[in-house]
Amino acid sequence: MGLTEQAPPGTAAPEAAQPPPARARPAPAAVLAAAVPAAAMLLLGLWGLDRGTMWRDESATFQVARRSLPEMWHVLGTIDAVHGLYYLLMHAVLAVRADEVALRLPSVAASAATAALVGALGCRLARPRTGLWAGLLYAATPFVSHYAQEGRSYALVATGAALATWLLVRAVEHGSYGRWAGYGAVVAGTALLHEFAVLLLAAHAVTLLLSRVPWRTWRRWGCAAAAACLLLAPLAVVSRGQSAQVSWIRTPGLPEAKALVKAFAGPEQPVLGAVLLLAAVAVLAPAPRRGALSLTAVALPWALVPPVLLYAAAQYQPLFLDRYLLFCLAGVPLLAAAGAGRLLGLLPGRRVVTAAGAAAVLAAFAVQLPLQEHERLPTSRGDELAPVASAAGRLARPGDAVLFLPMYERRVALAYPRGFTGLHDLTLERSPAASGTLFGTETGAGELRDRLARLPSGSRVWVVGDTNAVGTRWFRGQRAERAKTAALEEFCREETGAAVFVRGGSVSLYLRR
Repeated sequence: MGLTEQAPPGTAAPEAAQPPPARARPAPAAVLAAAVPAAAMLLLGLWGLDRGTMWRDESATFQVARRSLPEMWHVLGTIDAVHGLYYLLMHAVLAVRADEVALRLPSVAASAATAALVGALGCRLARPRTGLWAGLLYAATPFVSHYAQEGRSYALVATGAALATWLLVRAVEHGSYGRWAGYGAVVAGTALLHEFAVLLLAAHAVTLLLSRVPWRTWRRWGCAAAAACLLLAPLAVVSRGQSAQVSWIRTPGLPEAKALVKAFAGPEQPVLGAVLLLAAVAVLAPAPRRGALSLTAVALPWALVPPVLLYAAAQYQPLFLDRYLLFCLAGVPLLAAAGAGRLLGLLPGRRVVTAAGAAAVLAAFAVQLPLQEHERLPTSRGDELAPVASAAGRLARPGDAVLFLPMYERRVALAYPRGFTGLHDLTLERSPAASGTLFGTETGAGELRDRLARLPSGSRVWVVGDTNAVGTRWFRGQRAERAKTAALEEFCREETGAAVFVRGGSVSLYLRR
């Protein structure tokens, strides 16, 4: 039949093919609800990004991510497998530019993306002003700023959790197999960045339970969750064998629980009380559901279920740290914004209500401004490596010897090698890259004694020490470190008045007897 021929008599003419429905463009208010928090978080993340020093955790990222891929694979077989995917991502970043700013920029970008996703979730589950307030409150939280400016994986894990939650909401509302597959892939990728993020699946299960979704939704979610867990299983097995590296974590108690609440809701008392009150309003007087899932059913399990599960598990295997749970924080500003919407909704005029909520977030930020300023200081972290390296570089001369106490203090030289150029490491046997370790392997006490004995009289030995460790019960319990100290004191004497002490570290001069 030709294209211009008519259908035979008595037959119905075929219907014209209908074009696919045009995808609705997001309303300007919805765009602003995501864009404004993202811009605010980006500015806060860039503010004071260069603190002038790395601290010990960042130095691990900096040195491992700059190794070759075979060397990275080698070290992940012995330690830090849980951070393997993050190190791989940072390998690409630091190949472009290897400095402290580049080390932290991915966390800044991830935090801005998380703020945008929190705003988008609030907009989709409630209304645009709720999303705007929630995203801004997320950006204004000091705990968020802390990890937005740290060269570790936690900000990226928070982004993955927010994106997975966003995809869950969309998949429940319009559950194509492609959307469920995307949800499972994001959950798996997030858990590979840090395996405790798999606890997000428990939160999502509670969300589906509270929302009474049909069995078809349960089946598809279960398949996506099972696939994510299957992909995570090899990492869980490997990291289980490396659990000794977190043996220092204590069993959590009430102080740790209180600290987590303050980290999530705000450490300053006025902000803490207001956020918790607004969250309670959202739980006790929830807004009407706008779709398949309500905001409370999404945000409350997100904020509560993973911390409760990890806290309970940590009573048997201590692994409870607040930074491991940063990915749950977004549930708190969502609840607070929903509660604010219930209270401020009594005011006349939508613009007045929106402005009042934004002003409240600005007031919360102003109250916590000293904390935000503190997060930009080197003292906001556990230690400062750059001043130690600077002191060594200023005092030592090429040809001098150096000894690290304990051995992990070699991280100072690995992070800032310029200050140690030309110095002879007395105990290094194999480099960190060659040995597949973070700090290298050291010679035994006998070899150290031989090396000290061969030094000419008057030779200078610089001891770089961790003042938080040397002399402690832990240090005295380390046989290798005690042997190093004994050999040093046998062959050398400390030059009084020549030591330099900085926060967390020291550089001391010893002379060969």
